[in-house]
Amino acid sequence: MKFDVITIFPEFFAGPFHYGIVRRARETGLIDIRVHDLRQFTHDRHKTVDDRPFGGGEGMVLKPEPMFEAVETILSDEAPRNPEAGDPLKPDKDTAVVLLSASGKIFVQEMAERFAALERMVLLCGRYEGVDERVAEHLATDEVSIGDFVLSGGELAAAMVIDAVTRLLPGALGNEASSLHESFSSADASSSLRSPAQSDRPGMQLGSEVARTESGDGIRAVLEYPHYTRPADFRGYRVPEILLSGNHEEIRRWRQRVALEKTRRNRPDLLSPTE
Repeated sequence: MKFDVITIFPEFFAGPFHYGIVRRARETGLIDIRVHDLRQFTHDRHKTVDDRPFGGGEGMVLKPEPMFEAVETILSDEAPRNPEAGDPLKPDKDTAVVLLSASGKIFVQEMAERFAALERMVLLCGRYEGVDERVAEHLATDEVSIGDFVLSGGELAAAMVIDAVTRLLPGALGNEASSLHESFSSADASSSLRSPAQSDRPGMQLGSEVARTESGDGIRAVLEYPHYTRPADFRGYRVPEILLSGNHEEIRRWRQRVALEKTRRNRPDLLSPTE
């Protein structure tokens, strides 16, 4: 199986992949891990990978162009596209393009098993305040979070995903039955453990912004709103007009609404009525 990791800190992975099961899997040729520097896919002399978000806000956002070019370059042989028509890359059914994000769906064992059945994974490591939302919408096949906390970047998360997937590959473990009866394994019918999305966690509220449903009920939107940065029009994928309006109150309301929509889509287990 092939793993491609796209990051602005390629040196980070000098250690995690050189130990244990992952190291043995690399040495035997069971897996191939390649780390790519995102800055190598920029075209300005400063190798710029980030910019300020439209609509205002703290911090910087990773731009869409380097991410798209990196993935398309890596997969160019396996997933041809028509660049003149502006067609986005469409990975084949045996490839996953995974964006590591605090706003993604929680990574659980069933997801690891699905990824282990593929031939290739491309992992996109976010940094700063996040990644331009067009990467999640039009490039990634999956947006994944490793837990209800925030990391400085997606590198640790990528290493964890690769470890979890590798140990499920035939031949990675000395005893193939070992992975069948572990905690969270879907093959262990006797297990009573449940994924975070299925568990009962009364009162769990990680966010601070309160959104309102159409009925006026208060709902806590725990995921951060999507970020967009320049260019405003990237391959026909335009930044929402509201972010260009300069109307800060309307921008605030829009961000609140889309944060709630994304929470419902990716993490409905985190929604709980406010008091």
